[in-house]
Amino acid sequence: MTLLADKTAVVTGGAQGIGLAIAEVFVKEGARVVLGDLNLAAAEAAAKELGGPAVARAVRCDVTNASDVDALIGAALEAFGSLDVMVNNAGITRDATMRTMTEEQFDQVIDVHLKGAWNGTRKAAAIMREQGSGAIVNISSLSGKVGLVGQTNYSAAKAGIVGLSKAAAKELAHHGVRVNVIQPGLIRTAMTEAMPQKAWDQKMAEIPMRRAGEAHEVATVALFLASGLSSYMTGTVLEVTGGRFM
Repeated sequence: MTLLADKTAVVTGGAQGIGLAIAEVFVKEGARVVLGDLNLAAAEAAAKELGGPAVARAVRCDVTNASDVDALIGAALEAFGSLDVMVNNAGITRDATMRTMTEEQFDQVIDVHLKGAWNGTRKAAAIMREQGSGAIVNISSLSGKVGLVGQTNYSAAKAGIVGLSKAAAKELAHHGVRVNVIQPGLIRTAMTEAMPQKAWDQKMAEIPMRRAGEAHEVATVALFLASGLSSYMTGTVLEVTGGRFM
């Protein structure tokens, strides 16, 4: 018996990185997935790799736009008949010191991460509360716990996701809907591997386990929170960091 048999999951930012790793694990555990991403071509290629239309669909989605999120969830309902898991993962970075960061850079990151997570949470919750069940997994970051230099926008957004999720968890618990959060640390993805070597080395020095995490190590925690294994957990924040900044 697989953990997500006959379940339907929507994953935003699902075309690559952590989002795609989550979709891969979910499919292996019996779920059907709908990938929402700004890059439709990449999402379609990912859906094909996951097994094609019988188990995976792709939808172009700007998470800052509520109607796009409605269409994403609508596609899941039309294709597979339910919405059981929502993973709000889509994100961007616009790093700069507070002195040099533009208002546009601040607004972009807040909109994609925080408003995007709010749109995904509230739109999924509207469906899940009616069916009396569901799991929402919001992807925050270690940056939202400790604050990192050059990331006043990102740290604020990721901290905001924690507060949003805890408030939503309280609103939805009696409807049978759970809301939990993952805070990844340094995870090996195309985005993190593009950082300067000096920055990479500095981050590695802060990790007691002495290695970066892999995307699938975040994905298996998402599986735990999406499945019945975590049936008595809501409003929790799980750190996937190798012990960094405990």
